[in-house]
Amino acid sequence: MIAYTIVGCTDFAASQKFFSAALGALGYVIVYDHSEHGTIGYGDPAQAYTANASMLWLMKWTYNKAPPTVGNGSMVGLMAKTRAQVDAFHAAALANGGMCEGPPGLRTNYGPNIYLAYVRDPMGNKFSAICHAAS
Repeated sequence: MIAYTIVGCTDFAASQKFFSAALGALGYVIVYDHSEHGTIGYGDPAQAYTANASMLWLMKWTYNKAPPTVGNGSMVGLMAKTRAQVDAFHAAALANGGMCEGPPGLRTNYGPNIYLAYVRDPMGNKFSAICHAAS
């Protein structure tokens, strides 16, 4: 359903470090690098630029020229294939400037096999990694 998500940042280097580590733990890499212009696109390298591609864009500028800010009440959920990927995402996020908003674990109130973790990036945007697979 989601084709892309754009996340603004004020510290491009810190945000790139965070996203490269946290998204890397889920198997996503930089597939579009125009960091010299303040734009990086992360995605699945096997699907980059195909009709099924879904990307997360990191941008140090905004289209309306206003400073990037945190989207209060917004959250991006990122699909993980395994619970180990959720754990690795959370650890990588915290080791690279992220903040914990909920440690990895089962959330049975959402469903019987919902395993996820919540983090905030260096700007304060909220992300989760979620796995629907049984242990």
